[in-house]
Amino acid sequence: MLRFAVRNLLSRRARSLLSLAGLTVAIAGMVGLFSIAVGIDAMVTDTFNRIPGMIVMQKGAPIPLFSRVPRAWAKEIEKLPGVNVVSAEIWVRANVINGKEIVSPPRFFFGADIRTHQKMLHCIYKDAIVEGRYLDESDLGTGDACISRQIAEEFNVGLGDLLIVNGEKLKVVGIYFCGSLLLDMAIVVDQDFVRQISRFDPYTVCSFYVEPTGEIPNDEIVAWMQDLFRDRSLSAWTPTSLIFGSGFSSGSSTSGTSETPSGNPLVDLFRSADRAIKAAGNSVTVPESPDDASSDSVASAKQQSTDLAKGSGPPVPMADDDGPLEIRSASDWAQQFEKFTADLDLFLTLITSVGLMIAVLSIVNTMLMSVSERIIEFGVLKANGWSRGDVMKLITFESAVLGFGGGICGSAIGWVSTQVVNHKWPEQIHLLASPGLLAFSLIFATLLGIGGGLYPALWATRMMPMDAIRRG
Repeated sequence: MLRFAVRNLLSRRARSLLSLAGLTVAIAGMVGLFSIAVGIDAMVTDTFNRIPGMIVMQKGAPIPLFSRVPRAWAKEIEKLPGVNVVSAEIWVRANVINGKEIVSPPRFFFGADIRTHQKMLHCIYKDAIVEGRYLDESDLGTGDACISRQIAEEFNVGLGDLLIVNGEKLKVVGIYFCGSLLLDMAIVVDQDFVRQISRFDPYTVCSFYVEPTGEIPNDEIVAWMQDLFRDRSLSAWTPTSLIFGSGFSSGSSTSGTSETPSGNPLVDLFRSADRAIKAAGNSVTVPESPDDASSDSVASAKQQSTDLAKGSGPPVPMADDDGPLEIRSASDWAQQFEKFTADLDLFLTLITSVGLMIAVLSIVNTMLMSVSERIIEFGVLKANGWSRGDVMKLITFESAVLGFGGGICGSAIGWVSTQVVNHKWPEQIHLLASPGLLAFSLIFATLLGIGGGLYPALWATRMMPMDAIRRG
């Protein structure tokens, strides 16, 4: 039956090839589009698997870049039970590198607390060094930097070379490679150096990275941190300053100087965001010195640890009373991205459904034309003992062959296209046509082919042998 079906399709090659091409294009488009969502999901999963700790930010801030928290709070968090190291972090956007204005992919200064990083059990950038060395105490206050392999290749620099970022000369002492677009965008330098060149408030940082000892569950440490700072004063971050800043027209910046628009809306938006970030630092209530810490709050946390040992446990903060901080673990970040990819999947489904509908109609049209031209043939076959089921099998096999062929060709073209895109723009996008996606595309295309041939098959089986011969 299969051989008979293939022979019938080959007898009408032009029509069969057009139907095959239509389904191929639709399936290739589906593979290409959904490889975006699969690639994002794989990248996020790989990235957050490298982060066993928690990130503490200003409440409402989408990412650490936009956050401002008092620097002194790190001392209090470090004394909580179950905490190994608290690393204060500063993130500043790199606007210009070696004379090139940076928009996409973005690059950032990562102001690292070098002494703290030396104590960490797992330091992402330190563990990812592939050339040279990571920063140590000899780099304190200097412009020595560790950069990603992508940045080194983009600007053709190596160990010992100078990299001019935002007008500052940096000496490359190490090159790292994490293999993640979310991580390989940082220029790691000493934190005090970043403060100096960016005029960053000495009493604030962007965020804290809290590395646990593993002896106490992260959820309990989060509850303690939220309870510790619940009564503190810290304004929640809001995005309105990004919209109503002066990035789209000339005006006064936060420093009081006039800034001319670049003509590029994206660049102007980033500039407006940068001004909003600097202004956000004025909204926090900070202690009199960067390293002051509240002994009473630490004692309270220790008392909670004692209560936990007795079985009472720490108080769990209410959803509307979590305090001024937002504390996210790797699983929290992953959940946020899962919501994004779910919305993206819905959007991609709506787009691909149009192409798939056209492909199905093409198969239906091909099979209807084939059936109408072979009415006499079906009449003769039924007169010679073929049952309705045999006729339906023949037509279904033909449409299934078209679907399977379209699935094979479309999946192959989609996979090759993702490899070309990844090779062409490795720093900007990561597509992944996984084996699961390719297998689903093949099965889905075959089912589409079978579904497209059902109506023509039912139409052919309803005709009596003599009526079919007479109509033909």
